Amino acid sequence: MNMAKSNGIELAYDCFGKADDAPLLLIAGLGTQMIRWTSAFCEDLADKGYRVIRFDNRDVGRSTHFDRSGTPDFAMIGQALMAGRRPEAPYTLCEMAKDTIGLMDALGIDGAHLVGRSMGGMIAQIVASEYPDRAFSLTSIMSSTGNPALPPPMADAMALMTTPAPDPAADEVGFLANRVTFARRIAGTGFPFDESACRELVLAELRRAYDPAGTARQIAAVAVTGDRRSRLATITVPTLVIHGSDDPLFLPACGLDTANSIPKADFMLIEGMGHDLPPPLFAAIIKAIDRNARHDLPDKHYPRVIKCPPVACSCFNWPVIPDISAILSLL
Repeated sequence: MNMAKSNGIELAYDCFGKADDAPLLLIAGLGTQMIRWTSAFCEDLADKGYRVIRFDNRDVGRSTHFDRSGTPDFAMIGQALMAGRRPEAPYTLCEMAKDTIGLMDALGIDGAHLVGRSMGGMIAQIVASEYPDRAFSLTSIMSSTGNPALPPPMADAMALMTTPAPDPAADEVGFLANRVTFARRIAGTGFPFDESACRELVLAELRRAYDPAGTARQIAAVAVTGDRRSRLATITVPTLVIHGSDDPLFLPACGLDTANSIPKADFMLIEGMGHDLPPPLFAAIIKAIDRNARHDLPDKHYPRVIKCPPVACSCFNWPVIPDISAILSLL
């Protein structure tokens, strides 16, 4: 693990692949650490000819934590949003996008292919829109646009995510059971759930850092950043949006809205995938990231949907339909 000074803070990062290969940044999701991009995934991606860089966002893992900011007052944030005012928060996703740019500066790279999952997808979207000369391509995975008209997360999944877990210092067994239950719920139905691997990952993150207040500050950053569709409309780099048909946190409509908001974006719907990246999908997802980064997709039609079962992809043209619910009814 390495440390880099970025945007006035320190970010923990590590790299895979050759130093002179094309840089590819992996941006993690809400409350998750860089190791959620598993070493196996990073190594397989590096084998495609990339210098793969994963890092801890601010407030997670070994990167700078904003402890002095405390826990956000979500009641006040909600009241401000309902009243049409900009809420107070320690930072926004735009600051986290600046962290990403600062990491590039610290590593001496002019730009990178951007791959973000969940909240990381939102950060990658902002980098691609606000710093177009620093983004070579964009892959947004299991993410959304901030469009308030989109369907909310499924209630039971949201309850599991927001209900405080037992304190691991006092009840590590209960903490693990809580996190595994949540991971199982969001995993989707198309692929086996590896409980042993899940436990190992949760424990590895716990040993690196545990900061629920930091996760709360990231939630506030998402909330106050709001609707990003006007930003997405300015993105010009090759873009691929990947989403799971079983995602209970960001429903498929969220992925479709992302693809429809970015000119000429491609959309890849993966049957049975939830809000995670199961190992059986690594090869298909890495192939898609690589093809998008190399601008190697066939002639694009706006928007195109790729329905991807575990072992094969079939592509077909899709008409522009502004009503997302109409698209969903046809999937």
